[in-house]
Amino acid sequence: MDRAAEMTAFVRAVETGGFSAAARDLGLTPSALSKLVTRLEDRLGARLLHRTTRRLQLTAEGEAFYARARPILKAMDEAEAEVAQAGASPRGLLRLHCGSAFGMHQLAPSIPRFLALHPDVELDITISDQAPGAVEEGFDLSIRIGPLDESSLVARRICNMQRVICAAPAYLDRCGTPRTPDDLQRHNCLWITSLPALRRWPFDTDDGIRVVNVGGNVVANNAETVLQLAVAGVGITRLTDVIVGDAIRRGSLVPILADWHHVEPAPLFATYPSGRNLSPKVRAMVDFLVAEFGSAPWRR
Repeated sequence: MDRAAEMTAFVRAVETGGFSAAARDLGLTPSALSKLVTRLEDRLGARLLHRTTRRLQLTAEGEAFYARARPILKAMDEAEAEVAQAGASPRGLLRLHCGSAFGMHQLAPSIPRFLALHPDVELDITISDQAPGAVEEGFDLSIRIGPLDESSLVARRICNMQRVICAAPAYLDRCGTPRTPDDLQRHNCLWITSLPALRRWPFDTDDGIRVVNVGGNVVANNAETVLQLAVAGVGITRLTDVIVGDAIRRGSLVPILADWHHVEPAPLFATYPSGRNLSPKVRAMVDFLVAEFGSAPWRR
């Protein structure tokens, strides 16, 4: 007994509005499709469709069964497609979105390694700090800093980033090194205007988390500019370690207030639209990102 064939015949009949159209879609005769639906009704012991010469109409039982059967068939199609694609080689155009901080400091330098592994994949990379509408804008994959609140996305965590308070040695030599959060009120602090919440720096105290609203004479709308300003000795900043890791290793920036700073993990995700089969090229990139950056190598 082919229950899947019966379910498919019923669902296609409902979606196309008739046995003839459904039969054409499935490569059957109308009488063969009608027999499948009748056999389904007999097995269930319930009438699912009212048949007239003009159209089909769902019964109450038919509406309930259709609501359950349609996602089941969709899941079956997706499962078959995923297995069929599992052995396929990654190839074709991959449209990728990424924020500027991770994109410029980590993703771009890693692309040669990805292409060496998957030479048949072509990349179209968009670097922007504005979260895209992945479906509307046609991206296959988006690398985003969480939390995520879109139910239409499937997300795989790459790693957790951390924010670091730091300054250039030249600035600290000139203005002194703050020893407590209160000292920041006497210092020039730099932040990203497009993320106003990052002007509020949290610190651990005996009474819990205390937030300090910092101030300064220069701000910018992206992390890369704030980084360059900090390295140039303009002031103190608080950025993710993915951005400042290289500068700290070189000695261009020095972490400060580490014993006070309340570290807020910033999860980094690879996201793609739900309800879409994960193609070999997308799977290859997601696996590469997790393997390449899952251990947060910029902290070494």
